[in-house]
Amino acid sequence: MATTQEWKFTAKEIAEKPDLFLPGHRACAGCGPANALRMIMKATRGPTIVTEATGCMEVVSSIYPYTSWAVPWLHTAFETSAANASGIDAALRILKQKGKLQEHVDVIAIAGDGGTFDIGLQALSGAVERGHDFLFVLYDNEGYMNTGIQRSGGTPMGAATTTTPAGSVMPGKLQHKKPIADIMVAHNMEYVASATPYYWKDMLQKVRKGLEVEGPAFLHVFAPCPRGWRSESAKSIEYEKLAVESCVFPLYEVVNGQYTLSTPSKLISLAPQKKRPVTDYLKGQGRYRHLFNPKNKYVLDEIQRWTDERWTILLKKAEQNA
Repeated sequence: MATTQEWKFTAKEIAEKPDLFLPGHRACAGCGPANALRMIMKATRGPTIVTEATGCMEVVSSIYPYTSWAVPWLHTAFETSAANASGIDAALRILKQKGKLQEHVDVIAIAGDGGTFDIGLQALSGAVERGHDFLFVLYDNEGYMNTGIQRSGGTPMGAATTTTPAGSVMPGKLQHKKPIADIMVAHNMEYVASATPYYWKDMLQKVRKGLEVEGPAFLHVFAPCPRGWRSESAKSIEYEKLAVESCVFPLYEVVNGQYTLSTPSKLISLAPQKKRPVTDYLKGQGRYRHLFNPKNKYVLDEIQRWTDERWTILLKKAEQNA
């Protein structure tokens, strides 16, 4: 069951805690997922095993004979991060039953949006349904970035990718982003949350909460990709902030089906005039450059409409639990 006690820590304590995701990897400058993983591993509480699907972060962190992982780490196929976590959890239980393991070992499964929204969804759904004890971290950079910047189920409407090129035929991706967190909530999970590295304390708290759940937990981390987003490397952390302030990516927790807005989004709900238009977040990203052509204004309008609708639905869910 989820803990009722908040994990207390200071910035100094986090800074001094040894890194478990080490520097020297091959991630791009300004890589949001690499920044996210470094901080996520700061929230671990003890012995931890990480299993990671094929994806950007697996490729950049484990090129033989080097590794950036200072914990036991297992690579698995694109679609089987959750299945691998299930096997690790089952093995740990057997070791405890046989008296060969006394201490608790946390299991973290990591996958990108391709390995979660699309290819890995079946394995994730099955692992959650069986109740395996692990934290699943989705680092969402909104595309299959390491295989050529193709669209995924996590790619938002209007974004130009190599499989949804913006031009005379289409204005980027035609579909909205798949509501992955809602899908996980529908599995009756005990803990589902959204996070992004700009709000690092909030994210670390949520990682620890997910680890403390005795069963499956899901954390959706928003993490920009300068290469795939055609954006400046120095702007990644700024886009994480703008995504929250425009409600493109609200921060919240769902504990046993009860929605609660996290502080940054709660403040926007209390002062709606501070909610920024989606154009503040979209502009500057090369993948959306075509949307600022007057002929594509209808796409911008639809993105704003959909964002507002999703935000209103989230507010109602949170208000019902207030």
